Amino acid sequence: MDGISTGFGAWNPIAWSLLFAGAAAIAWGVRRFGRRDCARGTGQTKAFLSGNEAPAPEALHARGDHLYWGMIDGLAAYYRRIRAVHTGILSDYVGWFVGVLGVVLLVLMLVR
Repeated sequence: MDGISTGFGAWNPIAWSLLFAGAAAIAWGVRRFGRRDCARGTGQTKAFLSGNEAPAPEALHARGDHLYWGMIDGLAAYYRRIRAVHTGILSDYVGWFVGVLGVVLLVLMLVR
Protein backbone atom coordinates (compact mmCIF):
# COMPACT_ATOMS: atom_id res chain seq x y z
CA MET A 1 0.00 0.00 0.00
CA ASP A 2 2.19 2.80 -1.25
CA GLY A 3 0.63 6.23 -1.02
CA ILE A 4 1.53 9.79 -1.75
CA SER A 5 4.19 11.09 0.63
CA THR A 6 3.56 14.72 1.58
CA GLY A 7 6.36 15.24 4.09
CA PHE A 8 3.76 15.45 6.87
CA GLY A 9 2.20 12.03 6.38
CA ALA A 10 0.85 9.80 3.66
CA TRP A 11 -2.34 9.84 1.64
CA ASN A 12 -3.61 6.44 0.63
CA PRO A 13 -7.30 6.33 -0.32
CA ILE A 14 -7.59 2.58 0.22
CA ALA A 15 -6.08 2.72 3.71
CA TRP A 16 -8.31 5.66 4.72
CA SER A 17 -11.39 3.89 3.30
CA LEU A 18 -10.56 0.77 5.31
CA LEU A 19 -10.03 2.88 8.44
CA PHE A 20 -13.38 4.61 7.93
CA ALA A 21 -15.15 1.27 7.32
CA GLY A 22 -13.58 -0.16 10.48
CA ALA A 23 -14.68 2.86 12.56
CA ALA A 24 -18.20 2.61 11.13
CA ALA A 25 -18.30 -1.11 11.98
CA ILE A 26 -17.22 -0.42 15.57
CA ALA A 27 -19.85 2.33 15.91
CA TRP A 28 -22.53 0.00 14.53
CA GLY A 29 -21.43 -2.73 16.94
CA VAL A 30 -21.63 -0.38 19.94
CA ARG A 31 -25.08 0.80 18.81
CA ARG A 32 -26.37 -2.77 18.69
CA PHE A 33 -25.80 -3.05 22.45
CA GLY A 34 -28.51 -0.43 23.01
CA ARG A 35 -31.92 -1.27 24.47
CA ARG A 36 -34.71 -2.05 22.04
CA ASP A 37 -37.54 -1.31 24.49
CA CYS A 38 -36.90 2.46 24.45
CA ALA A 39 -40.16 4.29 23.69
CA ARG A 40 -39.70 7.17 21.27
CA GLY A 41 -41.54 10.42 21.96
CA THR A 42 -41.66 9.85 25.73
CA GLY A 43 -39.57 11.04 28.66
CA GLN A 44 -37.09 8.24 27.94
CA THR A 45 -35.66 10.16 25.01
CA LYS A 46 -35.29 13.50 26.82
CA ALA A 47 -31.83 14.76 27.67
CA PHE A 48 -30.86 14.29 31.32
CA LEU A 49 -30.10 17.64 32.91
CA SER A 50 -29.45 16.53 36.49
CA GLY A 51 -33.17 16.15 37.16
CA ASN A 52 -34.02 19.67 35.97
CA GLU A 53 -36.65 20.25 33.31
CA ALA A 54 -35.22 21.41 29.99
CA PRO A 55 -36.09 25.01 29.11
CA ALA A 56 -38.20 25.81 26.07
CA PRO A 57 -36.21 26.06 22.83
CA GLU A 58 -37.06 29.77 22.41
CA ALA A 59 -35.60 30.45 25.87
CA LEU A 60 -32.26 29.00 24.77
CA HIS A 61 -31.69 31.63 22.07
CA ALA A 62 -28.77 33.88 22.99
CA ARG A 63 -28.54 37.08 20.98
CA GLY A 64 -25.17 38.50 19.96
CA ASP A 65 -25.32 41.39 22.40
CA HIS A 66 -25.60 38.92 25.26
CA LEU A 67 -22.62 36.89 24.08
CA TYR A 68 -20.40 39.91 23.52
CA TRP A 69 -21.70 42.28 26.18
CA GLY A 70 -18.25 42.77 27.75
CA MET A 71 -16.61 43.68 24.48
CA ILE A 72 -19.47 45.98 23.43
CA ASP A 73 -19.55 47.66 26.83
CA GLY A 74 -15.78 48.17 26.87
CA LEU A 75 -15.74 49.59 23.33
CA ALA A 76 -18.98 51.59 23.64
CA ALA A 77 -17.41 54.87 22.45
CA TYR A 78 -16.06 53.19 19.31
CA TYR A 79 -19.38 51.48 18.54
CA ARG A 80 -21.31 54.76 18.92
CA ARG A 81 -19.08 56.38 16.29
CA ILE A 82 -19.03 53.40 13.94
CA ARG A 83 -22.83 52.95 14.01
CA ALA A 84 -23.21 56.48 12.67
CA VAL A 85 -21.44 55.55 9.41
CA HIS A 86 -22.92 52.05 9.17
CA THR A 87 -25.43 52.06 6.32
CA GLY A 88 -25.75 48.36 5.56
CA ILE A 89 -25.32 48.99 1.82
CA LEU A 90 -22.70 46.76 0.20
CA SER A 91 -21.54 49.39 -2.30
CA ASP A 92 -20.61 51.70 0.59
CA TYR A 93 -18.38 49.01 2.10
CA VAL A 94 -16.76 48.28 -1.27
CA GLY A 95 -16.09 52.00 -1.67
CA TRP A 96 -14.42 52.17 1.75
CA PHE A 97 -12.37 49.06 0.91
CA VAL A 98 -11.19 50.47 -2.42
CA GLY A 99 -10.40 53.84 -0.82
CA VAL A 100 -8.39 52.37 2.05
CA LEU A 101 -6.60 50.01 -0.35
CA GLY A 102 -5.69 52.99 -2.52
CA VAL A 103 -4.25 54.87 0.45
CA VAL A 104 -2.23 51.81 1.53
CA LEU A 105 -0.85 51.34 -1.98
CA LEU A 106 0.01 55.05 -2.21
CA VAL A 107 1.88 54.89 1.10
CA LEU A 108 3.72 51.77 -0.04
CA MET A 109 4.76 53.45 -3.29
CA LEU A 110 6.03 56.52 -1.44
CA VAL A 111 7.97 54.49 1.12
CA ARG A 112 9.69 52.41 -1.49
